[in-house]
Amino acid sequence: MARTSFTKPPKHPTTRVVVIGLGRFGASLAHELVEHGSEVLAIDADPRLVQQYSDELTHVAVADTTDPDALEQLGVADFPHAVVGIGSDLEASILTTSLLVDFRIPRIWAKANSRQHGRILERIGAHHVVLPEFDMGERIAHLVTGRMLDYIEFDDDYAMVRTTAPHAVIGTTLTESGLREHFDVTVVAIKRRGGEFTYATPETVVAHGDQLIVSGSIACVESFADLV
Repeated sequence: MARTSFTKPPKHPTTRVVVIGLGRFGASLAHELVEHGSEVLAIDADPRLVQQYSDELTHVAVADTTDPDALEQLGVADFPHAVVGIGSDLEASILTTSLLVDFRIPRIWAKANSRQHGRILERIGAHHVVLPEFDMGERIAHLVTGRMLDYIEFDDDYAMVRTTAPHAVIGTTLTESGLREHFDVTVVAIKRRGGEFTYATPETVVAHGDQLIVSGSIACVESFADLV
């Protein structure tokens, strides 16, 4: 019998990201990117912030990011990923994002301080709009009630939650519990007390104290969490 051999996948090339704005959001993001091996060019108009992070990030520069010549001199147009973390200056956020769109950068993320700000960024061409305060507020609201241990919401009305197994499903397999039929959700993983998360199967029997990771539409996972 022939043996199946597996080859190690080639190492991915270093991701190159330009981060514009070194406030709390931009600086934290830049740090995380560097920690994960990305090459980061961080730009801010404030020399003090640039000096503060000069020894921690790959490249830092002082520049007016609403000036296309300044961005061209820094080679911003050659980066495949860009993040606009400017928050307090609405005009600078919009103008900077517009310039990145003009440079045809393939992936542009932009931070917004309000939903209206976010809609403007989307209309001028930002591929992804991030609303940290709103997103975190929605997540914390779900956790405060105690029904969920964690909550992640995705696009297109889809979410995943971590919750304690409700009494109605304890002692039965996932197939017998009829979760898909009754709640239209899928149990993705299960964690026993003192153990680690493992993939759930139709034959998995749920025990008291188990934690479940459940996926489905937002309304469905919220209804399931209400059982707790």
